[in-house]
This record gives sequence, C-alpha cells and structure tokens, in this order.
Amino acid sequence: MADRTPRTPRAGSEGTDDGGGISTFPFPADLAVGGVGMQIGPLGTDRTWHADAPLHRVHRIDFHVVMLFTGGPVRHMIDFAEYEAAAGDLLWIRPGQVHRFARGSEYRGTVLTMQPGFLPRSTVEATGLYRYDLPPLLHPGPAQLAALRAALEQLRREYEDTATLPLSLHTAVLRHTLTAFLLRLAHLAAGSAQAPRRPADSTFTLFRDAVEQGFATRHSVSAYADALGYSRRTLVRAVRAATGETPKGFIDRRVVLEAKRLLAHTDMPIGRVGAAVGFPDAANFSKFFQLHTGVTPVAFRAELLKEWPGEPVSDRSRTS
Repeated sequence: MADRTPRTPRAGSEGTDDGGGISTFPFPADLAVGGVGMQIGPLGTDRTWHADAPLHRVHRIDFHVVMLFTGGPVRHMIDFAEYEAAAGDLLWIRPGQVHRFARGSEYRGTVLTMQPGFLPRSTVEATGLYRYDLPPLLHPGPAQLAALRAALEQLRREYEDTATLPLSLHTAVLRHTLTAFLLRLAHLAAGSAQAPRRPADSTFTLFRDAVEQGFATRHSVSAYADALGYSRRTLVRAVRAATGETPKGFIDRRVVLEAKRLLAHTDMPIGRVGAAVGFPDAANFSKFFQLHTGVTPVAFRAELLKEWPGEPVSDRSRTS
C-alpha cells in the first residue's frame, strides 16, 4: 500500500477546513501553464499544497491526482488504507478522498492533476473518473507501462508547448491527449478490479453527482428523485444496474464514509460529526453508524487511535 509526492500541485490558494481539522485544497489553477484545468510535471518532496499544511498531515483535494512512480517503495494512506507503490506503479487519488503522504518515502516520477470539469461528461464516463469502487493502486505490466509512459510523455510535451497554437486549440489538444492517457488508465484500473466494468448511465451519473453534493443534508431517495426529475422506480433501476445496490444503500454508504473520515482524521466531537453528515441528534447518528459498521462512533475512533497512534491531529479521542 503506497504513495508519492507531487512537485507540480502546489496550492495557489488557501485550503478550507471542514470545521474540525481536514483541510481541503482546490485545484491550483493559477500555477497551471496557461491557466488550463490540468497540470503535469515531476514528483518531488520539496513542494506542499500549502505552507500551513504539510503533506504528512491528512488532507483532501477537490481534483484528481495520478502519480506514476520511477522509484520506491512509497507508502501512501488513502481513505483508511495504506498503499505501497514500487517503481512502475500508479496511484490514482480522486476528488474528496482523504489522503496523507508518508514522511520517509521519496516521491520520484511524474504527477498529473486534473480539475473536475476540464473534460466533457462523455469522457468522464468513458474513463471512469469517478469510479470510487476501483482500486487506487495500479500495477501495469511491461507493455501497459510502456504505453502509459509514452502517453504521459506526449501529454507533458503538449502541456508545455504553449507557443505553436492559440490557447483555445492548445486546450482542445490537451483534452484529447489527456483522454487518450485516461482511456489506457481506465482499462488498467477496470482490469485490476474484482467488479466488472459498468456501462455509463446518465441517470446514475446525475444521481451520483447529486449525492456527492447533497449527502450531508439529504438522505431521502425520493428527494433525489424529485430533484432530478425521475421516478423513484427509474432511479432504483439505474442505481442497481450501475452499482448492484439500492439508491438508499448508495446514499448511506457515502454518509458512512464521510463520517469515518471525520472520526478518523479530525478531533470533532461525535455530535458535530453527526451534524456534519446530516444527523442533528447525536443519538440518531450513533445508531445509524453502528447499524452500518457494527461499532459505535466512539469505538471506531478508539480503535483507530490504537492503529494510528502517531496521527498528527490533536485530541482525536474527544467525544463530547
């Protein structure tokens, strides 16, 4: 289980705080060549997202990061799992995931960052940009690695070439070149996953995006169906076809993940964690969390303190 550090993605603006300790950093568009919605460059340990947030602290980003390593091993934490990458491996971190760089690892290779919205929706679906079910750590074979390196190098050349095309055409070429790389990456990711590739479905895509935006305040399937203009039955069919679960199960899983993130990586009291994911009443939140995880929020946090005693977050065991 693993990780590496980007040279290019240095935050150009302040990160926001989720009200209890997890800083969220936006895509540093001011540092992108030509202000486009992507960056590509060498990995390095001499840069940070922000001076006040060292990379070894848990943080989240609202953009995609793909790291291709030329050295290793590198250890990286993503959403409660530690990954170890070696030379030739890739690590794909998606928007909203919490992660942490390892202090002792030397991050060498290439890092690609992508801003949500830079690519059209058809490309987003074809490349599985938001397939959170896919593993973040990828191990390409020799032929796959050679093709990925060539595609990434071509993308780097296009990114750095701002002299031969006007900005609009330069951006269009970048989108096409980035798509070519991501299609290869998506094929590798889908092939390494246990779950079969799922066909794109605009109904599910809209539902998934709506849940990502509203899970903290909206837990009702009917509310999402009404907001999206679908019948409840249509939504059930679309979500089952895409994920194998019900819409309610999908919503609850996202709420639980966010609650785990806040419990693990902030010192927010249990009541505030519950309120942050849509449960003003702490008792109701505890019941919900225990129903879906088998443990109470207090027990979950206490167990993590045993597993990660060195996590640099103050007073993580607070529960009041």
